[in-house]
Amino acid sequence: MSVRPGAILLSEVIGALSYALDITEGEPPGHAARSCMIGMRLAEELRLDAETRSDLFYALLLKDAGCTANAARMSALFGADDHQAKHSAKRIDWARPFPAFVWSVKTVAPGGSPRARLDRLLAIKDEGEVTRSLMQARCDRGAEIALMIGLSHGTAEAIRTLDEHWDGRGQPRALAGDQIPLLGRILCLAQTVEIFHAEGGVDAACAVAARRSRGWFDPGLVEALEAFRDDAGFWASLAEPDVTPWEPEDQVLAVDDERLLQIASAFGAIVDTKSPWTSDHSDRTSVVATGIGAVLGFDGDEIEDLRYVALLHDIGKLTISSRILDKPTRLTDAEYARVKEHPLFTQWVLERVSCFEALAPVAAAHHERLDGSGYPRGLVADDLTMPARVLALADVYDALTSDRPYRRALDEQDALDIIRLEVPSRLDAEAFAALEALLAERSG
Repeated sequence: MSVRPGAILLSEVIGALSYALDITEGEPPGHAARSCMIGMRLAEELRLDAETRSDLFYALLLKDAGCTANAARMSALFGADDHQAKHSAKRIDWARPFPAFVWSVKTVAPGGSPRARLDRLLAIKDEGEVTRSLMQARCDRGAEIALMIGLSHGTAEAIRTLDEHWDGRGQPRALAGDQIPLLGRILCLAQTVEIFHAEGGVDAACAVAARRSRGWFDPGLVEALEAFRDDAGFWASLAEPDVTPWEPEDQVLAVDDERLLQIASAFGAIVDTKSPWTSDHSDRTSVVATGIGAVLGFDGDEIEDLRYVALLHDIGKLTISSRILDKPTRLTDAEYARVKEHPLFTQWVLERVSCFEALAPVAAAHHERLDGSGYPRGLVADDLTMPARVLALADVYDALTSDRPYRRALDEQDALDIIRLEVPSRLDAEAFAALEALLAERSG
């Protein structure tokens, strides 16, 4: 896939992919887009210049780019679904000890025995500075992702500081007042307003903002919020969020091939960070898949398409709890059913991006098998294109040669021996022969 210069807006790509981040944070789809609209409305009230508003625009869309950096640890520490824990944490004043304690009691080891829940609370207490370290991982990783995509330092620092509070009781660096970059202060307010507006309307959102003014929030920003409290048209527009009109007209950014690959690589990294067992899986799968494609004689555009598909094929895994992804024992039927849904979410997200729409079915077919025994749709050989067959094989090979919570990584030959048992009934014989040739060439 070659991207025509100026044909695709960066806002479209980032805006669409932000929906995957919403789910990872336990929020309804469109949370980041709605937060972006609220934050940009604040910027309008503050009369920020176009360059600053551009930095803010992308910071708001990517504010949760670090969401997977603390997911596994949070899930393990609290013995809970990381999505649910993140969701509930955003609705309490976690900077105050008592609400934070009550939240911990309600959150840890749901369904567990009183003893198990007490043990988990004690483990959290013994962890020491757990909130700071979890926030640090999330904020720093989010800033790294922004820079990886080629966005500005101002955008990255806004993401890094979105959980800092005006009174210095935020995380992770306990910055206070004007020590916090203005854009970070806007992110903090905008995301909170979005959450409480979605659940209780304008009055509920403004009440929380007023109550936390001078605590969480810059009082000047709360005043700016009040200035458009009665703008019914704006608040109604959040029901069907569209961030496009909010990007400064003279700062609109387009995507070229290099930027698009940076974005795909960054979101692949976000996915792989969700579990310590999948580190670099998307990148390795991309290398193997494109290598197989080259052996099979794919042309340059076909190989590039395969690269994007492989980098983004597992974006649907962001919907799966780390409790399931990192489980060292056999999954229950309900858990396995949840896992089998993730390719559908991959397709849903990629179809939102015009340049990835045609690739979405291929990405969503990476667990399908030629005999119809795969998931999520039970497709058969006639339904599966050669790129889909290559991706499925590359995904299996990398999984077998990587550590998993329930087994150690297999060496190259053992992995090939296992795959060979599924050729040609479930996995493609031509693609498998190309994989063998590729590995032989590399080892030779």
